[in-house]
Amino acid sequence: MSRLAHLAAGAMRAATVLALTIAIAAAPARPALAQEEAPAADAEPKANAASDALLAAAKAEVADITTDALKAALAANPDTVLIDVRTVREANLTGGTIRAKRNHIIPRGWLEFRISDAVPDKSAPIVVFCGTNRRSPLAAQTLKRMGYTNVKNYAEGFPAWKAAGLPLERADVAELSFLYRMPEKVADGVWSAIGATQPSTYENAGHNNNLSIVVTGDGVVLVNAGGSWLLARAMHEEIKKITAEPVKFVILENGQGHAALGMTYWQDQGAKIIAHEDAAHEFAERGPDILAAAQRSLKDKSFLTKLGTPDITFADKHVIELGSERIEVLNMGPAHSPGDVVTWLPKRRIAISGDMAFHQRMLPVFDETQTGKWIESFKAFVALQPEIVIPGHGDPTTIAEVTTYTQGYLEHMRGEIAKLIDAGGTLIDAYKIDQSAYEHLDTYEFLARQNAGRIFRAMEFE
Repeated sequence: MSRLAHLAAGAMRAATVLALTIAIAAAPARPALAQEEAPAADAEPKANAASDALLAAAKAEVADITTDALKAALAANPDTVLIDVRTVREANLTGGTIRAKRNHIIPRGWLEFRISDAVPDKSAPIVVFCGTNRRSPLAAQTLKRMGYTNVKNYAEGFPAWKAAGLPLERADVAELSFLYRMPEKVADGVWSAIGATQPSTYENAGHNNNLSIVVTGDGVVLVNAGGSWLLARAMHEEIKKITAEPVKFVILENGQGHAALGMTYWQDQGAKIIAHEDAAHEFAERGPDILAAAQRSLKDKSFLTKLGTPDITFADKHVIELGSERIEVLNMGPAHSPGDVVTWLPKRRIAISGDMAFHQRMLPVFDETQTGKWIESFKAFVALQPEIVIPGHGDPTTIAEVTTYTQGYLEHMRGEIAKLIDAGGTLIDAYKIDQSAYEHLDTYEFLARQNAGRIFRAMEFE
């Protein structure tokens, strides 16, 4: 190809990208895949004599469990293991999977290879399910032949569980928005769009923390900018449905991507971005890596997202007097990451805690987290005596609840690790610490061992 042809092709590609960017900016907020565009999932396969014979033999070999019996079994024994043998994509397209303490999505084709890691105890109670009762009987039969002794098949399958209105685990709840969940009213003038209590994924569009708003009568204060330009815009569209007041301030709970990457959208709307000086420094230093990670996971949903700089930074306390509200942005000391802040509404006694407090998701310990100082910071947070806590992750709750799963967890881990160190224990011993009281928390499987290792290594040098 000639140099002229190369230049022409490059110009065409640039024009295409520009047109796509303009179209995204102008279009109303929408999901990457609307429900009506979704291909059929877990569709009924064409029957044939050989497959029907195999299926009939499997059904004759395994015991079935009904929806009511499964519900009762999970209530009686939360350690009952569920195996969803559909693909992750099928689960996403059909509304999720069954919410349970021990639910694993292991596609039928990988079951034999992955089951021993997911369920090492062959006497554990296991219930296998799919969508049409075709793969699950075969999967249950396979598990029995592999030596698992307590296996049942949920013949009615996921559609029956969903139709009964029973708890679901969903990759995305608000399917027609980039938001994971739409804003929900917490109190008069206070709303929160609750994010997924899981890592950032393409399916949840990076909305895995809470985006909370305070309507003051003279403008809106938003806590967290969102993890992308498109997510910020989706949040703005929902705010406009709640109030005609403009967004005047956006508070970043810390310098992480899901708090800060949407800031340039809000600055373009005229809002001022507020952050603790440590969070601003963290984002400036690590911003390129944070943005690159978001681009890898969000792909096209990261379009238009770029790095920004907060407009207002502070050390200990920043006060916003707006309309009828006094809003105090407080740094109460070290917590889980640099520059963590609490947004305090003294008149309402509502604390938007950010990552000071956790309850439905296991708290993460980073290399820089000072767990001993976090406990002291948390005690200062408790002294506010909030009546409602909107945490950084998970539903609004009480101060007692977040105390159990934040201060209580930190004290438990530090106490057990102190005993280990005094007894000459090793890092391997730290990984074996009993954390079963917290096993039901989301992200437990990702964070429990990691937390134990990081706390042990830090305490060795305290």
